[in-house]
Amino acid sequence: MKGFPDARPERWVGALALIVISLISLGNVVTRYITGGSFSFTEEFSVFLLVVLTFAGASVALRRNRHIRIGFLERALPLRFRQPLIVFQALCGIVVLGLITWYGGKLAWQEYQWQSLSPGLGLPQWWYLVWLPVLTLAMLWRLLQQTRDRLTGELSDDA
Repeated sequence: MKGFPDARPERWVGALALIVISLISLGNVVTRYITGGSFSFTEEFSVFLLVVLTFAGASVALRRNRHIRIGFLERALPLRFRQPLIVFQALCGIVVLGLITWYGGKLAWQEYQWQSLSPGLGLPQWWYLVWLPVLTLAMLWRLLQQTRDRLTGELSDDA
């Protein structure tokens, strides 16, 4: 594997979220300094964008093999037992991410059907929630890519 594997869409989403958080926070600080008041939308948008940034960053970290993993057992096992362990690790990740995707999608759909509004700005709540299943699907895809690379030997955890 040459260089870093790509996770370009998630990198763009994460970078955009970080830029918007920075700009609205800076704008809020300047406004508060000048007028003594602040924008009402900054906290709600900042929290939402921070969640988007977290999930996008987690997806990039999966693709680049940067998540914390205790590889002691994996390195201690003979080669013939490593692959089943890698598959087991992937299956555990698939179960967790699959549950988050399923229930996040279900929640976003319910909020869409109920036409729930956010408490601060009164925007449709599903606008915020729809990103949860979308970004966990991206994480699932990156986990499958990482597992494939680990099983084929393109990606090694040997220190």
